Amino acid sequence: MTFSDIFKSNFLDNVTAVSGLDMVLGLGLAFALGVFIFFIYKKTYSGVMYSSGFGVTLIALTMITTLVILAVTSNVVLSLGMVGALSIVRFRTAIKEPLDIAFLFWAIAAGIVLAAGLIPLAVFGSIFIGVILLIFANHKDMSNPYIVVLRCEGYDSEQAATLFLKERTKKCTVKSKSVQKGDTELNMEIRLKDDNTDFVNALSDIAGVKSAVLVSYNGDYMG
Repeated sequence: MTFSDIFKSNFLDNVTAVSGLDMVLGLGLAFALGVFIFFIYKKTYSGVMYSSGFGVTLIALTMITTLVILAVTSNVVLSLGMVGALSIVRFRTAIKEPLDIAFLFWAIAAGIVLAAGLIPLAVFGSIFIGVILLIFANHKDMSNPYIVVLRCEGYDSEQAATLFLKERTKKCTVKSKSVQKGDTELNMEIRLKDDNTDFVNALSDIAGVKSAVLVSYNGDYMG
């Protein structure tokens, strides 16, 4: 084969460029790894609202990436055209959870490695990544912040509620305060000593406290 032969293309010659066994094995393993990635995503998701559509997208993305790389590795001309075609693709969907980006790259990387024929690396690497995510993503940290929203009748009830929170939590900081006639609203960031949240019930029983709301805070609810 000469240098000029590399850039010659014939449609019928490309039909057998990828064997049937390679296609079945590559797409089958891509589906299996995609399902595994979807399973890990479902087990480690900790956002506000779970989206099953994103999980299915991970499966499809793994298989599509494998399909594309199989085609690219079989033909130099096709690889050059594919680079140009994919360069104009733009995705404008916002990623709400930072961990979702890791799952997207994981699915793409698994598809690329599979199509390159590095099956042991794809399988072992995916299992290793999945175990790490299961360990760290599901780890509960008591230092995670919470937001307490208080509505009090006056200064005395405000001081009593603040003192109560400082005694029951590791850290208590006022983030915002809104005052109207006869009504004070406080947004306070707290860090719990343990996983017990029963103190909110006692907080709402303090004289002058109209309501007490505890919200798990991860940076998406309030500025």
